Order: sequence, then C-alpha cells, then structure tokens
Amino acid sequence: MKNASSTNKYWELFSTFFKIGAFTFGGGYAMIPLIQRETVENHEWISEEDMMNMVAIAESTPGVLAVNSATFVGCRVAGFWGAVCATFGVVLPSFVLICILSLFYLSFLQNKWVAAAFSGIRCAVVLLMANAVVKLSKQVEFSFIYILLAVLAFVLAVFTNIDTILILIAAGVIGVFYATWKKNSTDRKEA
Repeated sequence: MKNASSTNKYWELFSTFFKIGAFTFGGGYAMIPLIQRETVENHEWISEEDMMNMVAIAESTPGVLAVNSATFVGCRVAGFWGAVCATFGVVLPSFVLICILSLFYLSFLQNKWVAAAFSGIRCAVVLLMANAVVKLSKQVEFSFIYILLAVLAFVLAVFTNIDTILILIAAGVIGVFYATWKKNSTDRKEA
C-alpha cells in the first residue's frame, strides 16, 4: 500500500504535467519554457543543468520531446510510477482534444474563426520557441567552437536533407572530442 506522501507526489506530477500538456500549443519546443518553469523554478524537482541535459536526451531519443521530458522528470522525482503519472498527465490533454476535434474535423477546417485562431497560435508558438532558445542558451558555454557548431548544425538542418538525428550525433561526437582536447590541454598547462 502506498503512503499518502507518495500518492501526493504522483498526483502533483500528474497535475503539473497535465497543465503543461493542456495549456501549451506548438509541441515539445513550445513546452520547454513551461516545463522549465514548473520543474526547475516552481517545484525544484530538477536543476537548470538537469533541464539542459534532459532536453538534449529527450531530443536525441525516439519519441516526443514533451513525453520524454515528463518521463525523465517523473522518474527522477518518484521512480517508475512517477514517470507513468507525469507521462500520462502530459499526454492526456492532447489525446482528449484530438478525439474531440476528430469528430468535427471537416467543420473546423471550413470555419474562418478557427482558421484565424490557429494563425494567431502559430505566431505565438514561434515566440514560445524563441523563449526556449533564450532560456536554454543561458546554460551553454559560449566559445568559438560551440558557436561555429551551432551555426553549422542550423545551416545543415535548414538547408540540406541531412537527418537531424545525424546532425545531433555528429555535434555530440564533436563536443566530446573538443571537451577531451580542452581538458587535456588544461592538464598539460597545469603540469
């Protein structure tokens, strides 16, 4: 039998991620600022560094960023059942909304007010994604090599047909080699 404290933790994870799932349009990237505010600032479940690592891992593993993030935080906070509660919480609003919208799909497509609302939402999503970039960039070490790597990754992702997973893997490999080289140079200078 679970005690009241763990039950409250499960409910807190579910309700927090339900709110994130219900009030964020635009997918995982648009959810990052809200996930960061709820998990790092409000509940202090993870640190800023954990947040950066979580986004990197969630983006480079199969699945939706928001679901992977919810699973990560839930597992960190309350183990397996915490991961289940957080994941179910973030998925449930979208699932219910899609089920409802599917019933009225054709009617919605032809409604000028709905089309106008979605145009406005798309603009807001761009701003939410920009907000995520600004918040996450505060945790990044800015050096010439990392700036060059970010620009190169952006150019490759936007202007080529190279799969973004391959770009992420290549960036990770380059990052490991650069960090190793930098550490070895520092060690040699100190010796």
